[in-house]
Amino acid sequence: MAIQLKNLDQLKLMRKAGLVVAEALELIRAEIVPGTTTNHLNEIAVKYLKKKNAKSNFLNYHGYPAVICASTNDEIVHGIPNDRKIENGDVVSIDFGAIIEGWHGDSAFSVVAGEANPEDLKLLATCEESMWRGIAAARVGGKLTDISSAIEQYINSQGSYGILREYGGHGIGNAMHEEPHVLNFGAPGMGPELDVGIALAIEPMITRGTHKTKTLDDDWTVVSQDGSRGAHFENTFALLPDGKPFVLTALDGGKSDLGRLGVEISGVIS
Repeated sequence: MAIQLKNLDQLKLMRKAGLVVAEALELIRAEIVPGTTTNHLNEIAVKYLKKKNAKSNFLNYHGYPAVICASTNDEIVHGIPNDRKIENGDVVSIDFGAIIEGWHGDSAFSVVAGEANPEDLKLLATCEESMWRGIAAARVGGKLTDISSAIEQYINSQGSYGILREYGGHGIGNAMHEEPHVLNFGAPGMGPELDVGIALAIEPMITRGTHKTKTLDDDWTVVSQDGSRGAHFENTFALLPDGKPFVLTALDGGKSDLGRLGVEISGVIS
């Protein structure tokens, strides 16, 4: 299937969806403390979707039973919310999406509940920064794997982390998952050319150990094979008509994080 390029009106709708995602994730982040449950976090998202008259793109996706993915410690992605109480020092990863008028937003973050192990903090910081480095590498006329390479190079510069191979970023638009698949590793200068209107969800997933994973018996939860803790960050961005990037799921459009990397965001939308 060909890559779907979006026009400005479509990207504006994706921005609306992206803001719902960003705002809900901020509410959820504030509630991630020892003693709470991921079911509680899911309910926050359910209520916010209703408040904003938005739809979930996770619920019932291939049978998925919730509106967020909530993964803890060695669960890297696709964990199902439950009633287990979050413990002090747990690494909690939340993935969430929304649909506004048929257009999608998708974002994720990881955080430590309570007191943090310094190695976990470095894991999370490395994963998040690699996401921003990947987005910053996107240029009109560049190649898709310029993003992949920037992510991998930054992660490898920070230590020995496992970069998940089976999972990656993706195109996004009037479907949550579209072409192209975006690897989080690889040489630059390969793959499709990036053009105005491309919208991508960039989402590195790494562990403190192996890159090898397995899926639990619930057919959703992906865990590291060696039990090492993982992190997952994601943002949806697009290349706008002025040729500049804009992060559709960041409250400030990516201005602060891309700005410190020397990248000016688009002023076409806000």
